[in-house]
Amino acid sequence: MTRSRAQDPNVCGVTAAIAVIDGKWKTALLWLLESGPHRPGELRRQLPGLSEKVLTQALREMESDGLVHREVHDVLPLKTVYSLTTFGRELSEALAPLSDWGHRRLEKLTQAQSAS
Repeated sequence: MTRSRAQDPNVCGVTAAIAVIDGKWKTALLWLLESGPHRPGELRRQLPGLSEKVLTQALREMESDGLVHREVHDVLPLKTVYSLTTFGRELSEALAPLSDWGHRRLEKLTQAQSAS
């Protein structure tokens, strides 16, 4: 899905929402930021396999979409902190039922595999 779909007024709302969270890491970043502000290094440590480049790109896109707030503290070395915006919290709350559904699906898959 392309980033432009997130801003296309002629797509359904679900498509527009999915375009904003599309990618391997954005939902995990949303989940981590629900607990409060985090520095980029903290986020990387909690998500093994996430490179600094991809983290920076995902956070920039999420900031552009209004989901996260980036705050730079003017100290040496520079300290950058990311937190969810109100809009980002709304998205996270909207995703909670989808997450519940996903967990139920995984349980059904596990049960089907153990029955085989």
